[in-house]
Amino acid sequence: MKKDNDIKGHILAFISILIWGTTFISTKILLVDFSPIEILFYRFCIGLLILLIAYPHRLKGTNKKQELLFAAAGLCGITLYFLLENIALSYTAASNIGVIISVAPFFTILLNWLCDGEKPKANFFMGFIAAMTGICLISFNGSAVLKFNPMGDLLAIGAAIVWAVYSILLRRINNFGYNTIQTTRRIFCYGLLFMLPVLVPLHFQWGLERFAQPVNLLNFLFLGVGASALCFVTWNLAVKLLGVVKSSNYIYLIPVITVVTSVIVLSEKITWISALGTVMTLMGLFISEKKVRVTKSKKMKIEEM
Repeated sequence: MKKDNDIKGHILAFISILIWGTTFISTKILLVDFSPIEILFYRFCIGLLILLIAYPHRLKGTNKKQELLFAAAGLCGITLYFLLENIALSYTAASNIGVIISVAPFFTILLNWLCDGEKPKANFFMGFIAAMTGICLISFNGSAVLKFNPMGDLLAIGAAIVWAVYSILLRRINNFGYNTIQTTRRIFCYGLLFMLPVLVPLHFQWGLERFAQPVNLLNFLFLGVGASALCFVTWNLAVKLLGVVKSSNYIYLIPVITVVTSVIVLSEKITWISALGTVMTLMGLFISEKKVRVTKSKKMKIEEM
């Protein structure tokens, strides 16, 4: 049974990341006619509608503590994460964002350390340094003058941090035992609620006539139905089946998927410097995660003895 659940969890995680790895491209295209907050709001309105249709049953029996966790998850995993990501895409290349977001597992492990006392070993810090070096190289992206400044890259790092917080919150929410579609829908509701106060300051406009353009409509359907409604459910299920750390491993695939699709769809050029940065980032992530898994395995053997 556990093996079957693991296989199912891996499949669900891969599906989520495969789709999420291409969302940067759709968002980049939509930024021509929509602002970051407009993309975010419309995307999750569509996602919420799809989840309501898929499972039209209200979540009942929650207490105040649980609602606070749902609200925090909506704030971090929906509002802050995607707002930071979408704004970042206004400043930097889609391939940059895809690679930088892959640092999220590092912050997840750090939060595990703070929350559960699960201390990472030396290889974790070695991998972290390698990955951060890679991120710096990607930020330069082959510029003639190397300078660490890109606002978009820094916003992407912020998005990675809040996603790590969301992952920890999601683990606690999964322990409630509620239906995954219902909990995902509740998180969406809070995420949309937290967007409302910033709609006016960020110059949100309805402009529904923009949906008449096929390219806009199709990209919003992809983001709303696929990347939001479907992927958040599959990801939340993957976290429930595999745990936070194992499911986070799949975030490593985001740079590969994003870089390939950005070259094909957006015709973005990947220089040798950004390519080297991509390799270093992935190497750092794998080095760190491999050590964490070995440490856990040894710990289990010691406990069994």
